[in-house]
Order: sequence, then C-alpha cells, then structure tokens
Amino acid sequence: MNRLSLLFVGLLSMACVPASAGTLTVAVAANVQYAFDDLQTAFRKESGHDLKPVYASSGKLTAQIMNGAPFDVFLSADMDYPEKLHKEGHATAAPKVYAYGTLVLWTLKDLDLAKWQGVLAGPAVTRIAVANPKTAPYGRETMKALTYFKLDTALKDKLVFGENISQTNQYIQSRAADVGFTAKSVVVSPEMKGQGKWIELPKESYQPIAQGIVVLAHGAKTNAAIAQQFHDFVLSAKSRAILERHGYLLP
Repeated sequence: MNRLSLLFVGLLSMACVPASAGTLTVAVAANVQYAFDDLQTAFRKESGHDLKPVYASSGKLTAQIMNGAPFDVFLSADMDYPEKLHKEGHATAAPKVYAYGTLVLWTLKDLDLAKWQGVLAGPAVTRIAVANPKTAPYGRETMKALTYFKLDTALKDKLVFGENISQTNQYIQSRAADVGFTAKSVVVSPEMKGQGKWIELPKESYQPIAQGIVVLAHGAKTNAAIAQQFHDFVLSAKSRAILERHGYLLP
C-alpha cells in the first residue's frame, strides 16, 4: 500500500471517531440497572461517547442532585422527582416519560403465587421485601397495592425494607426474605431470568409507574451536546426496543 493510500485509510479511520468523545455521568434509578447495560452499549456504538452510571433510589439521587452532585442526566423511576428538580432549577426542561414500569411479586421459594394474597398473609411467609416507599417509587406503589387489597395492616410486621430495588432484590435472592416486590425489568433480565417465580400485580392496584428523564443543570453546563444526545437517544426507537425487551411498557 503506497503512502497516499495509507493517508486515506488514516483519515477515514479518524472520520469514524467523534472529534471529542466524552463521558456522561448518569444518575440511574436502581430498577433500570439491567437495561442500562444495553443502553450504554448501544449509545457508545452510535455516538462514540461513554456513560458512567450511578445507581440508587430515585429519592436518594434527587437529594444528591439538589446538594450539588455532578450528574449530567437523570433516569428516574417516576416523574415526581425529576419534575421537582425542574421546578427548583436543577434540570433544563420538564421530564419526559421514557418507559412505564410494572410491579411484580418474586420469590425463590416454593410458594403458590397464584394465591399470593393468602400466601403472604399465611404462616409460610414471615418476611416480605419492599423497597423504601419514602425514596423508591416502586416501594411507594407497592404500599398502594397492599392498601388496595387491604393487606397493609395484616402484613405490616412482615415487611422488610430495602434502601432501593437493588437491595430489595438482594433480600429476595439471598432468601433473607421469603418473597418480595420488585420491578418486572429485574426478573426478566438475563442475569435473573429463570430464577424462582414471579407474578405481575394487577394494574388497577397501583399508579402506573411512569419513569422520566431529564438533562440536569450540571450536564447542560459542562456536557450540553452529549447530554442532549443521550436524552434523545433514550427516547429513540432503538432505546425503546431495548427497554421493551427488558420488560418495560412504552409511552
């Protein structure tokens, strides 16, 4: 290959790489953790930019953002927290719904989930894992579902609260809890698929879990173009296909 050809190949290779590849720090609600791996890979392939996720409950992430945590984009487990951030000047625009989450009851024990209400109230179950309803939207909606079925008082002494969905899942996986409420995206993930058994909660028993995305003030100031690019990617057809594969309903 002559020098001219080598120069052409080199220029072509450079053209395929973004001029200024960067890294976004993304605050990610714990229920999105398994889907986020695929979102991160697809975004890197499409844009050349990388993502650094920080996982926690939406409430905890919101508190960190309000206290100055340098996050660029926020993928929340609900709309309330990102709306609060927008109203108080911590986000550049109102949040948009990127997915709807579904509540499931999950166990690794030999329990008959077809009769889950009676099973939870019966002697076979002594510990029920739930995400903290004060900071985790899935925990909040779990408590609404228990109230709907008039189980909140009967099960009160059996509830074990995890800081977020991830810790709740650990309680279930380790069998520290007999059963627990989590996100459908967890039980259908490649990492968890086939472990134990689960059942979806009736949709009428809780508020639809609309999950919102916002570009944060820090991201707009330091990584505006990439932050907006990732925001738009999460709302794109490619991302929607990934989220649907991970058990989310689409807006």
